[in-house]
Amino acid sequence: MNFPLTLTFKFFALSPQIFVNDPAGGPVCYVKQKLFRLREKIELFKDSSRTEMLATIEADRIIDWSAKYTFKSPAGGSFGSVGRRGMKSIWRAHYEVFPPAGGAPAFTIREENPMAKIVDALLGEIPIVGLFTGYMIHPKYIATRPDGTPVMRLTKQASLLERRFTIDLLSPADEGEQAALVMSFLMMILLERSRG
Repeated sequence: MNFPLTLTFKFFALSPQIFVNDPAGGPVCYVKQKLFRLREKIELFKDSSRTEMLATIEADRIIDWSAKYTFKSPAGGSFGSVGRRGMKSIWRAHYEVFPPAGGAPAFTIREENPMAKIVDALLGEIPIVGLFTGYMIHPKYIATRPDGTPVMRLTKQASLLERRFTIDLLSPADEGEQAALVMSFLMMILLERSRG
């Protein structure tokens, strides 16, 4: 993958959709979340035509307080998962990314400044002012290895009628790790968006 990646949400879309593009503006993937599902399932396609499915992200349970979301290929094989740390995520978003075989987390994703998310959520509920929070407040999330080495950062960018994020690669990671981290960030954005 070529970094930085740009993630774009359409602000007024009925069902959440994310367009992921490379630095040249070419499509990396298109993410569509289905509405009204008891168990979360996110589909990733090559582009918005939805003709070629790249992967799915599926929850392991209905209630998502501490659910684990597994990344699956179209053939059904798993290539990792991400889980939200329930109590640790009340004040600051905290997710753990697991390798395909399970075991100890390979990466941890944390919110760098939890106050940014709180102010963004509060101001976002005020009529008219809420339209401009995308210009004023920019939460950041960082993915680190168990030894504390930063690998990727997701940053909310200034935008008005859509929500825009960028993913930057901070240190070397192989293709499998990059794919797992990008999918973890996508799932995290959808979960955090639904919580405000």
